[in-house]
Amino acid sequence: MTAVVPATRVTFAGGAVEGAGTVQRIQASPAGAVVVVDETPFHPVDHTWPDQPGDSGEIRLDGRAARVTEAVMAAVSVEGAFAVGTDIPVKRGAEGWTWLVGHRLEGDAPEWLAEGARVDLTVDEARRAGLSRGHTACHLASLALDLALADLWRKEPGTDALGNPDFEGRANQTSRIGEDGAVDEYRLGKSLRRAGFDTETFSATLGDREAAINARLAQWVTSGAASSVIPDEPTIVDRRTWHCELPEGTADILCGGTHVRSLAEFASISVSLDLSDPQLLVMTTTAVAA
Repeated sequence: MTAVVPATRVTFAGGAVEGAGTVQRIQASPAGAVVVVDETPFHPVDHTWPDQPGDSGEIRLDGRAARVTEAVMAAVSVEGAFAVGTDIPVKRGAEGWTWLVGHRLEGDAPEWLAEGARVDLTVDEARRAGLSRGHTACHLASLALDLALADLWRKEPGTDALGNPDFEGRANQTSRIGEDGAVDEYRLGKSLRRAGFDTETFSATLGDREAAINARLAQWVTSGAASSVIPDEPTIVDRRTWHCELPEGTADILCGGTHVRSLAEFASISVSLDLSDPQLLVMTTTAVAA
C-alpha cells in the first residue's frame, strides 16, 4: 500500500505559475494518470463547488514534458483509500483525510516520470490570467448586484463583504467561471420571497438594476483597486481570502480561487441580467483585459 503523504503545499495564492516539487504518488486512471507532488503552483478545480476550472500546463524533467490537462482535488484516507475529484466521498477538510492536488495527465504517465522524481511544474499562464480575471470579475459583479438590489429587502437577509444585504449568499445556486467572465444563477423562488425579497419590483425594474450594476463596476475598474489572495497557511486545505480595497471599503471573501493583483488589469467589467424564467435570474459577467 502506498504511504499516506502530507497535504499538498500550494503557491498559486501569490500568483505563482512556476515551481518545483517531488512526485509523491502516480495513480493510473482511464481518464489520464494523476500525479501528486509535495508542492505545486497549480490551482485545482474544487470537487464540491467547481466554480473555477483547474489550471492546465506541464510537468517537466530533464527536457521532457508531460501535459497536464487539468489540476484536480485529490484525497487519501487514513486507511489508504485514494480518490480524485467528484469521487471524493467527503467535503474538503473532513477528518481522517489528507488533501492533495492531483495533476491529471493527457494519457498514461510516461516511463521517465516516477515517484521520488524532482520535477518542474509550469502553469499555462495565459489561461490562468484569464481565469483570474474571470474570478475577480465574478466577485465584483456579485457585490455590485447586492448593492443594486439593496432596497428590495423587507427583512434583514444578512450582509455581504461590503455590508449590503446579501442577495448573492441567499439566492446563488451555481457559479461557473471562465476566462474573462462568469455565469451565475440565482433562484427567485418562494423561499427568497419569504426571506423578504421583492421579486415583483425586481422584475419590473430589471433594466435599471442592470444599468446600476454596470455603472458601479465601471467606477470600481477606474479605481484600480488592489486585489490579492491571503492564505491562512500554505496547504491546499487551508483557508484563503480574496481581499480587495474598493472605494466603498475593503471586501474580504473566503475563496479558494485565483485573482488579479489590481483592478487596473481590466479595461472593463459588465453584466447582463436575464429573467426569461421568472424563477431564475441568470447573470452573465464579461471582463475585458486592459
